[in-house]
Amino acid sequence: MLAALPVDAGAIAPNRPGWNGAGGATDLDGNARVAVETLDAHGVERAVVVGHSFGGAIAAWLAVMHPERVESLVLAAPSANTRALYGLDYVLAARFVGPLLSSAVLAGAGAAIGWRPMRRSLARRLDLEERYLGSVAGLLWRPGSWRAFVVEQRALVNDLPVLEAQLGRITAPTVIVAGEADRIVPAGAARALADQIPGAELQLLPRAGHLLLHRHADLLAQIIARLR
Repeated sequence: MLAALPVDAGAIAPNRPGWNGAGGATDLDGNARVAVETLDAHGVERAVVVGHSFGGAIAAWLAVMHPERVESLVLAAPSANTRALYGLDYVLAARFVGPLLSSAVLAGAGAAIGWRPMRRSLARRLDLEERYLGSVAGLLWRPGSWRAFVVEQRALVNDLPVLEAQLGRITAPTVIVAGEADRIVPAGAARALADQIPGAELQLLPRAGHLLLHRHADLLAQIIARLR
């Protein structure tokens, strides 16, 4: 995604709490505070804020709670309303079952991706670099990643109803990009989100899945450049 942006874009792509090795995972408000601190550290008053998946919820929260920092908003496959939640999300957020199931799912996925034949097959099918998938496999094996995943699942279940009630307050120009074949955040959630955010523009990509930053970086870069 960074490579697709213009050289003068001044892009900032920080790793979030729980995944940056410097602190525990947190809720939407905590992530938004870290985003504001990051902007402050770089001397940036207002920015085009881009959020993908869980990051889409953070970006929308930032636009609601700190509108003075958001020039415009790009939400890619965003989990930013309750329509984005499945029954499994509530199970993964449960107090006792959630941590056990989450660690099993993530460790299992890490083991599968870590197996070279599977990694090569996925790289070809998803048009991703095998080296990138190898780094993902290592990340999924870490107990810290399991803990961060559970915290963020609970944040989605607890915070999305609060965010959804405030989406009408967003004043920043907003573009929502979603894949019609996305199995993580359904296209219906993106359609609903476009109705909930005043004046939001919706772009639905035929046959596209959830990995929009990886597989449609050029399109997203064009949208970001238009909103700068």
